[in-house]
Amino acid sequence: MSMGAYDEDEHERRESKAANVDTHTDDERTEYRGSVSYDSGDSTEALLDQFERIKSDR
Repeated sequence: MSMGAYDEDEHERRESKAANVDTHTDDERTEYRGSVSYDSGDSTEALLDQFERIKSDR
């Protein structure tokens, strides 16, 4: 059989495997409650300076 040739047995095996997938194990969506916040107070220059200091500490 050459590469890419159609294999009917493999197709049937995959088809039966896909048909038997257990979809009832965790069907409920998780609901998250809360808030997200971030501080963008530093300027780009300050962040780049901090990055350079971190790199030079290595």
